[in-house]
Amino acid sequence: MPYSTIFPGQEPGEKIIMILRRHWLVFARVVITHGFFAILPLILRPIIINYTDFLSIEIGRVVLNLLLSVYYIFVVTFFFRGWLDHYLDVWVITSERVVSIEQKGLFSRQISAQRLYRIQDVTSEVQGIISTFFHYGNVHVQSAGSEPRFVFKQTPHPYDVTRKLTMLVNWKKKVLAQETNGNKTNNEN
Repeated sequence: MPYSTIFPGQEPGEKIIMILRRHWLVFARVVITHGFFAILPLILRPIIINYTDFLSIEIGRVVLNLLLSVYYIFVVTFFFRGWLDHYLDVWVITSERVVSIEQKGLFSRQISAQRLYRIQDVTSEVQGIISTFFHYGNVHVQSAGSEPRFVFKQTPHPYDVTRKLTMLVNWKKKVLAQETNGNKTNNEN
């Protein structure tokens, strides 16, 4: 079922077949990790109050509040960076090509594309108990030539993605072969 969205760099007549993102469980790990760091000061506060006299003076409370504020700024910043990395990493499979859009840090993005007829091998990889149970893994797309292979990282249902992409690649190669044979027949007449 084609999507009705448009992505940057979409060619005229190109239809989106699939949009892939990382599995939700990958982002859940980010939420749990940053949630732990967010409540850590609340857990440590009674220990600090009971075992130090530093907070009994006014300057101690001010310094502790300042350090706590800086700490929470870092927690929120790293959570935001993790969310951006999760949300902005997108792999788009269209009727003409495969497009990989990966966020590399806050101010860097890498966009790569590969034509369907150049793809030679599509492989899925699921490693570990959690990945197997929740059905997510990596999909590797190898093309002809010196181009590096694409890796759709931690996508849901990698076996289905591999099957659909392989069918799409075979269909595209068949269509191109028919067009090439049709052009040869027309040129001979």
